[in-house]
Amino acid sequence: MSEERGPEAFVGTDAAPIAVGDAAEGLARAYEAVLFVAERPVPLDRLAELTGVPPGAAREGLEALRRRLEGTGLLLQAVAGGYQLGTHPRHADLVRRFLQREHGERLTRGAMETLAVIAYRQPVTRGDIEAVRGVRSDWHIERLLEHGLIREAGRRPTPGRPVLFATTELFLRYFGLNDLSELPPIGERGMQALLDTVR
Repeated sequence: MSEERGPEAFVGTDAAPIAVGDAAEGLARAYEAVLFVAERPVPLDRLAELTGVPPGAAREGLEALRRRLEGTGLLLQAVAGGYQLGTHPRHADLVRRFLQREHGERLTRGAMETLAVIAYRQPVTRGDIEAVRGVRSDWHIERLLEHGLIREAGRRPTPGRPVLFATTELFLRYFGLNDLSELPPIGERGMQALLDTVR
């Protein structure tokens, strides 16, 4: 059975702990390593469990990490109920150009409109989406499913039982949202607010 370690155990190099006063900085380094390799946002309680510290100490470690990333090209983001490392908004255009070249296909304007309808009105059927957009959306829905930005969320209990679509955790990460309540308000400009975030 492994012995529970305090935050100081994660400070320093060559497994040599240093003063407890530097525990938050040690946790910051540990969390930076974990978040660097994590494929999805990591909840606070999971980070606390990994390092054997209370949630309050884990929060201090994350705050220390946020401070040490200031002035770099990275930042700490609270996204989809957890934490992840992200790129600084000032480099957004550069990163977007790089990813488009690396991953080829870019979401079209029609796909983004379809995604916006789903985000704000979920769960929705294909018919709901097309009623808002005024055009067929089959192709765009398929692309969004392939990209993992939307998912099938059951079926509506009406004749024909049409498939319902909703956004995914990847959608939250893509737009840097912690949850759906952080979607830009629809306001007078309608769903344009969401579309503008990815220009």
